[in-house]
Amino acid sequence: MQLAVNYSPQAAKLLDAGAIAFDLYKCPDWPEMIATARIQRPVYVHFPLMAGRSNIDEIGWDTISHLLADTGTRLVNTHLAPRAADFGVALDSTDVNDADALIRAMLADIQPLARRFGRERVILENANWDPNYDIPRLVLDADTICHVVAESGCGFLLDLAHARMAAAYLGLDVRDYIASLPVDRLRELHITGTRYDDSEARLVDHFPMTDPDWELAAWAFEQLHQGEWRKPDIVALEYGGTGPAFGWRSDADVLAADVPRLLELVKSIVQGRV
Repeated sequence: MQLAVNYSPQAAKLLDAGAIAFDLYKCPDWPEMIATARIQRPVYVHFPLMAGRSNIDEIGWDTISHLLADTGTRLVNTHLAPRAADFGVALDSTDVNDADALIRAMLADIQPLARRFGRERVILENANWDPNYDIPRLVLDADTICHVVAESGCGFLLDLAHARMAAAYLGLDVRDYIASLPVDRLRELHITGTRYDDSEARLVDHFPMTDPDWELAAWAFEQLHQGEWRKPDIVALEYGGTGPAFGWRSDADVLAADVPRLLELVKSIVQGRV
């Protein structure tokens, strides 16, 4: 099990200074960032694939294959994220007929990935509640996620922040919600901080870890210790980055505090410490 961190100039400087340690960088499919990051650490690619939105051709099969081979990325991720408007589905629909249509659309995008790369290399990420992305409530339901993972035969990428945001919207206890997800097929675990945004009237993510976020992370690692979940290949801290979306929330002091703390949790699993 390896610890990954989003590439950012701040993380790079801290790593050069010996202030933080981790195994590899997590990068989007951006060649320039990949080239810069791999000077310091191995890189793996997190793809912007959206199951249910038919965007594989936009990214390109050859591009995906090249990046996998060039970086040694083992797993091909896709987000469970059909767009409600594409199906005439209300965001808050609970209609089982709507669920069936969304599931069919997600599987229609996942199955070609599984055929091309092998289902053991494809991982499916749980979505968060974010009306800006137009992802229906039905896609957040644990039954939907379990159905898609089981029928596709693929692995599961658990994003703890996404789960916390989804559970809050669904009115569920976050630990109960996560326990009902396909954690027996866990291959990758994402961790980042959340905060409540008054203007959005909801939780948002990719912020510094808060006490509730650390409590949830500690609970997740307890499940790994106890063998309740499959141990993931990678644990990624999704804080920091570049550009207009992430550059403004990429604070060196946050990374200097959060990376070592998460590394200790990862080491506790690797070394078998409780």
